[in-house]
Amino acid sequence: MTLRPFCLGTVWPNIHIVSNRLAVGTLRTFASPQVIAMTFSEQLKNQLNIVDVVGQYVRLKRQGSASRYVGLCPFHSEKTPSFYVNGSLQIYKCFGCDAAGDVFQFVMEHEGLTFPEALKLLAERYGIPMPQRAYADDPEVRSREALLEMHEIAAEVFQKNLRSPAGADARQYLESRGVSKESMDEFRLGVSDASGQQLASRLQKFGPSLLEQSGLVLKRENGTFFDRFRARLMFPIHNEGGKVIAFGGRALRPGDDPKYLNSPETKLYKKSTVLYNLHRAKIEARKNDRMILVEGYMDVIGVYSAGIREVVASSGTSLGIEQVRAIKRQVSHQGTPGQVILNFDPDPAGTRSTEKYIGSLLAEGMRVRVLQIPGGLDPDEYIQQNGAEAYQKLVSAAVSYFHWLADRAKEKFDTRTADGRVDAFKSLLPTVKYVSDPRERAAQASELAEILKVERDVVHAALRGIPVETRQRQEDLSASLPPNEKLLLGCLLTSQDARQTIVEHLRKVDMLAALQTRNIFEATIELENAGVPFSMEALSARLDEREKKIVTEVSFAELGIPEDGALQQSLHCLEALENTAVKLKIEELETRVAELDRQGNMEEAMRVLSEIDRMKRAS
Repeated sequence: MTLRPFCLGTVWPNIHIVSNRLAVGTLRTFASPQVIAMTFSEQLKNQLNIVDVVGQYVRLKRQGSASRYVGLCPFHSEKTPSFYVNGSLQIYKCFGCDAAGDVFQFVMEHEGLTFPEALKLLAERYGIPMPQRAYADDPEVRSREALLEMHEIAAEVFQKNLRSPAGADARQYLESRGVSKESMDEFRLGVSDASGQQLASRLQKFGPSLLEQSGLVLKRENGTFFDRFRARLMFPIHNEGGKVIAFGGRALRPGDDPKYLNSPETKLYKKSTVLYNLHRAKIEARKNDRMILVEGYMDVIGVYSAGIREVVASSGTSLGIEQVRAIKRQVSHQGTPGQVILNFDPDPAGTRSTEKYIGSLLAEGMRVRVLQIPGGLDPDEYIQQNGAEAYQKLVSAAVSYFHWLADRAKEKFDTRTADGRVDAFKSLLPTVKYVSDPRERAAQASELAEILKVERDVVHAALRGIPVETRQRQEDLSASLPPNEKLLLGCLLTSQDARQTIVEHLRKVDMLAALQTRNIFEATIELENAGVPFSMEALSARLDEREKKIVTEVSFAELGIPEDGALQQSLHCLEALENTAVKLKIEELETRVAELDRQGNMEEAMRVLSEIDRMKRAS
């Protein structure tokens, strides 16, 4: 992912830190003695050292300059370090999986926390008292808070409906599926009113714009609203912080299609990034280094109620890469891959999903096992019939993914014949490409060959023809920059003294037009003119995605800038670039002279020639 700037002022706005009681060793002093009004999050970040914070999770080694460190990425499996931390700029970047950000982003990604949760964790860890949260002035924040409030109101309305006489049929259905009253309350299950007006009426105070954005109601042609969910059993869907952001609704009346209806995507809800029950499951998942992935809401409730808390579902969508990474954040720690147990229905659709997700999980370095329930039952049905203890035994006995794949291959091919065995083995090889460790790859392929009784020569020949599936490193945009310009940008990012010198020089000398990275330097000048302290967030907020990527690349490039020599290096670069700019300007003017000569405008041509002569003498 690209480096994402945080709008830090929208979380705790206009709050000033009141204490400097900070932990020793993990905090750094301000770059300037000026007293600057900052939000609490900015103040906290200014005093944390990202190298020390990340170093608690990743073993880092200094590389080159004193401010650059490298280690194995905690967000994907790798043997060669591609994860870099820049201490002076307080950012990190992985050139393998593209993870990037600041100290808050790192803690959010690694711990699976929201921004406020990460802020709270770091403040508590380093002994900084949290101020009271103030109301945000940012329109986007107000909109998001209103949408969260609307979803909370909806959840409460649905819950009340389930507990009322009108919810009798839904309660009876849940009880028939083995869902206790305690589980109904814990999962905040509810019922949507059949009239289609209950929620639209209750939420009317938020106004038409927010009503449309919420996804909770639909708009008629005459401009009035009605409830999206009607006479359905309602399953609230939460974000990782436990806030209700969407709903899944199961039909209760015959003929109501579809059987399951989910909220549309909104500002709060992106289907491909959300896992049902993750906010509860993550606690036990971290303890046990494993997650169980099932198909539906009822499966989650059944497994969770059986005492196995680390269970999630993909909210009615195909498992996406962001969902895989969300699982990985919970179960993989300090480079040790966590385990995922797939427990889908044994029907053809469930089998296809299992096969597909095995590759996705392996590509992220996860250990994968498959639990297949006997008798064609889904998890909650099996638990109802056989009890929680029986299901827990099945979880413990879940087979490795390649044993499960081998069994599927035996069903597809006639492994009694040599050709059938070879075909079965070849059908399984594409999965092996996701295993990056050569030894593990060879061991698994050999085991598959042994299970299918395939000759070892066939195994080795096939392995040589299957490359390891890895992410392609993105194009290095900064590689095309002129060396002096790239070096100057490095000096600007590395040193406060060099940055001030560069800004002052560019204010006086007309050479920006000759720079490929003109917008980056102009953005830095704008920050200086506005009196905004330099930071990657402030700079990135003024750049487009391509320019952000160049800045990130240069931040982690080993440019050979001496630790105490960035100022002197920047002066050399400025001189060289100014000479280049002058040459380009002269060439441009000479082309102009030729054009004026063709037009017969000799007076203007002589004036331009005089300008060229002046520039040559001055250089």
